[in-house]
Amino acid sequence: MTLEVRTARLTILVDPRKKALFERLCAEEDATPSQVIRRLLRRYIEDRTGRPWAPSEQSNRHPSRSNMRRGGGSAKSASRGRV
Repeated sequence: MTLEVRTARLTILVDPRKKALFERLCAEEDATPSQVIRRLLRRYIEDRTGRPWAPSEQSNRHPSRSNMRRGGGSAKSASRGRV
């Protein structure tokens, strides 16, 4: 299995209480918050594209609309969600 390149940074703003609880839950699982977020991102990508994620697929290509599930997919609609 090829290791993923981890050079991009994602910054999000969340409620401090939610962050503290998230960090505690991660620690209980013996996982770092970064590991859990990467797992959630992979699962989201796989759900939206309908195929397993593979590090070799790292490109800027946008998945075709036919492979995406309903519920939007634009950055605009995604930016409205609150974590």
